[in-house]
Amino acid sequence: MSENTEQRVCIKFCHKLGKTATETYQILLLAYGDETMSRARVFEWFKRFKEGRTTVESDEREKHPSTSRNEEIIQKIRTATRGNRHLTIMELGNEFQISFGSVQTILMTNLDMRRVAAKFVPKLLSDEQKENRKQIATDLLECSKSDDFFFKSIMTGDET
Repeated sequence: MSENTEQRVCIKFCHKLGKTATETYQILLLAYGDETMSRARVFEWFKRFKEGRTTVESDEREKHPSTSRNEEIIQKIRTATRGNRHLTIMELGNEFQISFGSVQTILMTNLDMRRVAAKFVPKLLSDEQKENRKQIATDLLECSKSDDFFFKSIMTGDET
């Protein structure tokens, strides 16, 4: 039995004993301390029992069906992202007329996708630059064969 259900039973019991809502709240404070439900909830449940309610269980809530997270939309987003991996969440939302949050949930939860941004992308070199690198590497290789001291004097590093 959950804490709230247990307290509702106590509220119902106090109501049957003829206690007031204020007295019931005070009794619950003594019994449960910091774990006591709020004063407003105690008064609300007391009123329900006063009006003839017999059950201490919560009322069933009506669930609204999700119109944006259904199998049809999930499949459409899966197809769109496989066709173009560079689509943004905003673009997908606009295309399928659903909210940003729904698209994000579909991508992360239903399709198990993550956005990965590459911070370091290899630089594309021209043919001339590639030839220049090859020539420098060849020259360094020849120097290393002829002089052992040469490589001990080189300091390496990058711009950071």
